[in-house]
Amino acid sequence: MDPDVLADAVRSSDRRALARAITLIESTRSDHRAAAAKVLERLMPYTGDSIRVGISGVPGVGKSTFIEALGNHVIDQGHKVAVLAVDPSSAVSGGSILGDKTRMERLACRRRAFIRPSPAGRTLGGVARRTRESILVCEAAGFDVIIVETVGVGQSETAVADMTDAFILMLLPGGGDELQGIKRGNLELADMVLVNKMDGELSAAAKRSAADYANALQFLVPRSPHWRVPVKTCSALVGDGIAEVWQTVLRYRDALSAGDELAARRAAQSRAWMWAETAASLMTQLEDHVGVKSRVRDLEEAVTQGRLPPTLAAQRLIDVFLSGKTKA
Repeated sequence: MDPDVLADAVRSSDRRALARAITLIESTRSDHRAAAAKVLERLMPYTGDSIRVGISGVPGVGKSTFIEALGNHVIDQGHKVAVLAVDPSSAVSGGSILGDKTRMERLACRRRAFIRPSPAGRTLGGVARRTRESILVCEAAGFDVIIVETVGVGQSETAVADMTDAFILMLLPGGGDELQGIKRGNLELADMVLVNKMDGELSAAAKRSAADYANALQFLVPRSPHWRVPVKTCSALVGDGIAEVWQTVLRYRDALSAGDELAARRAAQSRAWMWAETAASLMTQLEDHVGVKSRVRDLEEAVTQGRLPPTLAAQRLIDVFLSGKTKA
């Protein structure tokens, strides 16, 4: 589809066009990348008006169940919700199950919801490389609440905080070590800490865990001087506490918007995104460079045999790349 036609279809809230646009954005083909850039450039004036929420937590904490409950509640409040769910990719085959829609059956059936699972690929930080672009496309399609669900593999799940407004860290109650979730890499970036599964026999454990986390947060510096990170409890399974979580997200947005911090944070995120894309693009060009390809095997052999330090080998590859030889 012509990029201009595709962009117009996205703007008209055509769900098939939205899915095709994200597929185009995620493609690694050079012609697709060029077309995706045109689509994004056309859509940029219509982006930025959503509430961007990142959800992270260890596997089994109930992220998908929580997102379905939150998404349904937010839709009932009159919003349109897009969920960008990132699935871990196999280190062997590179494939992903992409089963998030099957875990959010009720939300997937709502007309004002859009769920897009994507493979993480080789990208670190719990998100896919093109998640930022997907956020913009969903905003241009009229979705005013964007939820990004991370892979959920542990402390490296921090990249989502660099592309969303509110970062919610979900934790399990009574996980053995009472402070098993207190890891600075995650907790210092959280705008809300949420202890899930406060139901049945776990109710008392959830309350104790929430108190422990609240005490631990007193020793950490929050990201924003305008916001004190709250610790909430909920049961995504039965829906308890979901409305309060959403109201907390709205209060957080208002607190940051009042001090112009939200706009400053998004500007910083855009700058960081530009440099990340610059580094990724340079790496791709480096790998495709004819001169680099001709030298890489010999240098790899020298490194593996201990004849050359990796730092010097890397510098020689860069020198070849910068020498101006013909590229592929």
